[in-house]
Amino acid sequence: MFMSKSFSPSCDRNQQAIIEQLAVYFKNAKQILEIGSGTGQHAVFFAQRLPHVTWHTSDMLENHDSIKAWMDEAQLSNLVVPFEFHFGKHTWPDQLSLDAVFTANTTHIMQRKDAKLMMETVAQNLPKGGVFCQYGPMNVDGEYTSEGNRDFDQSLREGGYGGICDIADLTKWATGMTLVDKVAMPANNFLLVWKAI
Repeated sequence: MFMSKSFSPSCDRNQQAIIEQLAVYFKNAKQILEIGSGTGQHAVFFAQRLPHVTWHTSDMLENHDSIKAWMDEAQLSNLVVPFEFHFGKHTWPDQLSLDAVFTANTTHIMQRKDAKLMMETVAQNLPKGGVFCQYGPMNVDGEYTSEGNRDFDQSLREGGYGGICDIADLTKWATGMTLVDKVAMPANNFLLVWKAI
């Protein structure tokens, strides 16, 4: 019945740990944009558990069928169908009046220039006090946090992806936001919490 639904084991593993943090940091949020909704699993899981927010999904067109399939099954009134969004190709969705942004496991996939553009664009467009929660593997002071992340980064770069970014670089690019928390997460990941100033 839901043939176009894709499933990510890593999403399934990390979503409980992530929602425990989002419940704190998105407590006062109303309109959230998810950058890179992927399979759609996170959107459904988080929107179910954050009924006070409207969760806007976005991704490249090839992922929309899976996102919509997860949404069709869940039937949540606070979850919005995906739109196509790619930094450098599409303008920021001003019409959504966003006060929060979430992204998971996208920064290391993006080319470095696009990761920089994401940080700059979110910083420029979030209203004062708006929150950006960014999940994934990050380097700290030029160092990998594990051998697994070192190997993962090498495979990413060999595959043509941008690779793991350093928190110092993300901070440098995020002019207009301040890093208010750096939460160590399972499997050598972080949840970085940025606030627009």
